[in-house]
Amino acid sequence: MPHMLKNLTLGLFLAILIVAPVRANDWRVDNVNRVVAISDVHGAYDAMVETLRNADILDDKLSWAGGTSHLVIVGDILDRGPRSRDAMDLLIRLEAEAQFAGGRVHVLIGNHESMNMIGDLRYVSKEEYAAFADEETPEMRERWLAAWAERNGGDAEALRPRFDSMFPAGYFALRTAFGAEGKYGKWLLSKNVVAVINGTAFVHGGLPPELAEIGLAGINEGLKQEMADYVRAVDTLMEAEVLLPTDNYYDHESIVNNYVPSLSASQEVISAVATVAKLFDASLFTPDGPLWYRGNVSCSAIIEEHRLDATLQAIGANRVVVGHTPTPNRKVLERFDGRIVEVDTGMLNFYYKGSGNALVMEGGDLKVHNQSGSEAYAPIAHPRRVGRRAGNLSAEKLEELLETGEILSETEDKETDRTLISVSDGTHTVSAIFSERRGRGFYPDVAAYRLDRLLNLDMVPVTVIRKVGRNEGSLQFLPQRVSNEGQRSASGEGSGATCALPLQWQAMYVFDILIYNEGRTLQRMLYDPSAWKLILVEHERAFKSAKGRPPHLVSASIEVSPGWRETLKALDDAVLAENFADVLDSKRLRSLGVRRDQLIAE
Repeated sequence: MPHMLKNLTLGLFLAILIVAPVRANDWRVDNVNRVVAISDVHGAYDAMVETLRNADILDDKLSWAGGTSHLVIVGDILDRGPRSRDAMDLLIRLEAEAQFAGGRVHVLIGNHESMNMIGDLRYVSKEEYAAFADEETPEMRERWLAAWAERNGGDAEALRPRFDSMFPAGYFALRTAFGAEGKYGKWLLSKNVVAVINGTAFVHGGLPPELAEIGLAGINEGLKQEMADYVRAVDTLMEAEVLLPTDNYYDHESIVNNYVPSLSASQEVISAVATVAKLFDASLFTPDGPLWYRGNVSCSAIIEEHRLDATLQAIGANRVVVGHTPTPNRKVLERFDGRIVEVDTGMLNFYYKGSGNALVMEGGDLKVHNQSGSEAYAPIAHPRRVGRRAGNLSAEKLEELLETGEILSETEDKETDRTLISVSDGTHTVSAIFSERRGRGFYPDVAAYRLDRLLNLDMVPVTVIRKVGRNEGSLQFLPQRVSNEGQRSASGEGSGATCALPLQWQAMYVFDILIYNEGRTLQRMLYDPSAWKLILVEHERAFKSAKGRPPHLVSASIEVSPGWRETLKALDDAVLAENFADVLDSKRLRSLGVRRDQLIAE
């Protein structure tokens, strides 16, 4: 009898929650004994289930087994993978079961949830459309075929094959389901953007500095309300056929800007047109918003660390857990002494080549449980990686290879006037730029690399002292597949840089003032085009015995941030002598200290 009563009670509880879904309107929770976080499921339902089983959240029947644990889904359940809908349905059920057991499921909005709601369907897979095919009526498809054919100035029957190819079965049912009143759209619009649990913030993309000004309420009420208003306005305009479900989000702005209302147009439609025009570039839709921002994991510490600290302080958190950016080794990583934890490990294996990893936070300890059930591990320090290289070698391993590897070839590149060296350790082969020593005890490229590491600038490639033939000099790693600034600016690329280019350039200017570099050219500014990370090479005209700025930067507007000031203050004369006495003579070393002090004063 008690067992039957328990089942009846749970069933009644579930029934209530099906009618009124659990709302995630409490974005700050304390005194939680155990927190489990996963991110970026991307339709990898089986991997998600295995991961949650190994983190003791699910039992073998896929029921909640987490007790009072809190499960956080750090965004991106959707897109690319085949079983996004199954993943959402499981989480909806687990929300109810967890709450009944005294636990909680926090589903946070990711950029792909946002994309599905606003009509950016670039990454929806054919299997995701197919999951909605049974709910798509012939009348629904005929209505939108007629409207689409009229828009495209053709006969509906003649255009039908093209229409069916572009908008497969399930397309329109999916659009309806992610509308403001659809099952999944309504569910997602009840979710938070940021949650703070036991002092740890969780957000999909990251915490841009602007969030410090609006706080948690501004994020979870203000920014989210803008998204909801946009989705509802689009729904209104689709019903009036001002917009069509076939319209891509990126076409919305031009369509509404060119819309001329008829005399019969309702005030609701006119207001919806104004809303779409106003909110088209709302914060949650842009690269600088918390759903898309990658600066926390991509900008170097000297650029980002103090910006992040200010934002964490403003929202009352001491660290942040982020997804969105797959980690390079597909393991959970940490930066800035653990104030950032990166949990996107590429769960969708066929696309990202990773696996599911659950971050478990319990009693102050952080452990990671893999979907395979292998031994748990602590988050790994984010590796320093300036430029792509064979085997993902660490900076230390790359230094060793350049210092001791076999020199396979030496060639003169007439186009760039570089001496290129090929070096191998028998397993990995890399290219490097050889520069002869500039004077007794003077190795400017080595000095630039060491200073980069002390500053946590992460822009200068690994560089070591090395003798090539009879010549003393330095070997500087030359990354694979790079573009220079001349090529980048000519192509107009780089707007999608994971760390905004102006931020990177500003850091370069301060660095070049510090080392008095007169030799910065477009060819000595390289980029990894996969992320447009800036790479600074060849510093033979740096470290002049001079005060002030190099001539080309005399009138430049330079911002010496608090991060720069604190870092420069730590580079006292003793630190400089310890790290540079063998690569800079005493006069250049003193001048470096003088320029350091001038920058601090600025």
